Amino acid sequence: MDWEWATRTGGALSKEQRRRLAVETARTLPAVVLNRVRLTLGRRGRGKLEPAGLRLPDSALSVAAETEARECLSPHVLEHSLRTYYFGRVLADLDGAAYDDELVYVSCLLHDLQLEHPTPGRCFAVEGGERAVALALRAGAPHERANAIGAAIAAHITPGVADDLSDPGGFVSAGASVDVLGARLAELDRNWVAELLRRHPRHDFKRHVIAAFEAEAKAVPEGRVRWLDSAGFLHMIRMAPFTE
Repeated sequence: MDWEWATRTGGALSKEQRRRLAVETARTLPAVVLNRVRLTLGRRGRGKLEPAGLRLPDSALSVAAETEARECLSPHVLEHSLRTYYFGRVLADLDGAAYDDELVYVSCLLHDLQLEHPTPGRCFAVEGGERAVALALRAGAPHERANAIGAAIAAHITPGVADDLSDPGGFVSAGASVDVLGARLAELDRNWVAELLRRHPRHDFKRHVIAAFEAEAKAVPEGRVRWLDSAGFLHMIRMAPFTE
């Protein structure tokens, strides 16, 4: 399920792709269970970002992406996009994964551009990826770099991609999975997470993202969100270890 597949199919899954997604989802279940057990027992890790000296990418592309995000995203999706970046950075550091900070920052900011605007027959992640590519090109990014951003956005809802945080799609997926599902939350410092949520509040995020995914599943019945919905994804969001 690469960028070529995404743009060619609009994100429509074949029967074989659904089968592979089921296998991949089953493979990740033990880690999901272990994470919830650790959270229930109050066992938390030390993963955090030290605020001192922390700088966000400030290239022309990064500024263009931030402007687009702040102008186009609702408050709850904007804050989710920023939290996705911070969570991704912490997990990448924990995993010892090298990453391109500009690429992952831009991809995180723009990964849900189309989440609340479903397009019949075309996955929101694919549409958002295409829109991000156009923005990157306008900002002067080379085609290869622009396409890498589009590919990361299109890939972020595919089960299993979060295993590799050196890949921009894996980085976005891992960071978003913490915020949407509570995945790997037990590895993060409790106080640091509380401070991040204070700086970037959730704004009743669960309710908003569930409504968006329900609309997406109706608009794209052959897409990944519809498949994830059938696999219990919305229930997992409701059960995520956040109050809102």
